[in-house]
Amino acid sequence: MKLVTAIIQPERLEAVREALLKAEVFRITVNRCTGRGQAQETELYRGQAVAPDLLPKVRLDIACNDEFVEKAVAAILNAARHSDGEVGDGKIFVTPLEECIRIRTGERGSDAI
Repeated sequence: MKLVTAIIQPERLEAVREALLKAEVFRITVNRCTGRGQAQETELYRGQAVAPDLLPKVRLDIACNDEFVEKAVAAILNAARHSDGEVGDGKIFVTPLEECIRIRTGERGSDAI
């Protein structure tokens, strides 16, 4: 089991969602968030250091069995990337998922996903 986490631009959400549905990945969690992935120098404003602005982003969390990881990653890559790829297109993280428990039934492991 793996947890696929993607940080994408908000305007790409619908395209990514449709791509995931075509890849038969149906269970996703979506959160709106802010962040900054690219380094930007702090600016001085009236003698004080000002941190760079945080930009609106969307975070997708997808818990999936191992056979769906590559399908999910490929769907996100194809749908979230602008035509030539642009700074800020986003990132995908794949991490091991130690345990999954369905609250309603108490099922554990890949059956709970």
